[in-house]
Amino acid sequence: MHRGFGTVIGKHMKNTDQELARLAVRVGRHLLATERWAATAESCTGGWISKALTDVGGSSQWFTEGFVTYSNAAKLRRLGVPGSVLRADGAVSKAVARAMAAGALLRSDADVAVAVTGIAGPGGAVPGKPVGTVWLAWAVKRGRKARVTTELKHFRGDRDAVRRKTVRAALAGILSL
Repeated sequence: MHRGFGTVIGKHMKNTDQELARLAVRVGRHLLATERWAATAESCTGGWISKALTDVGGSSQWFTEGFVTYSNAAKLRRLGVPGSVLRADGAVSKAVARAMAAGALLRSDADVAVAVTGIAGPGGAVPGKPVGTVWLAWAVKRGRKARVTTELKHFRGDRDAVRRKTVRAALAGILSL
């Protein structure tokens, strides 16, 4: 077994799971070194980003909370995503990802938030938004305001693959802030 920063990675894990674990450790080190707290706002990943982060021992020193807002009603209620944005752009959109990330910052003690919304499949595709379409957003507090960046991804693979790739992109994005 390999012992990393507060985590144990066993031989039974898939290589991709080991990669996520190593990436989560790097995120934790980065947040701890920069004295920042993180929060997540997740839809299509259903809490997997939070799980990856909290699998790291000592994550309570840099991870504050996660919002799993799978339904539109939860996005409205828990994160304050405007109903008008959901109606105009749909749940899988740049505007909703931005609002989710900003809402996670506003409703937590975090300095950094990552949000994801997408279509993991096998169903759910709509014209212009095929399975694998994922919007990611990262928000960083800057005084009383937040800087939000977004990225659109089109992942290939089954539901598990799309979700796993989304988690990887979300974690990697935190490191690039």
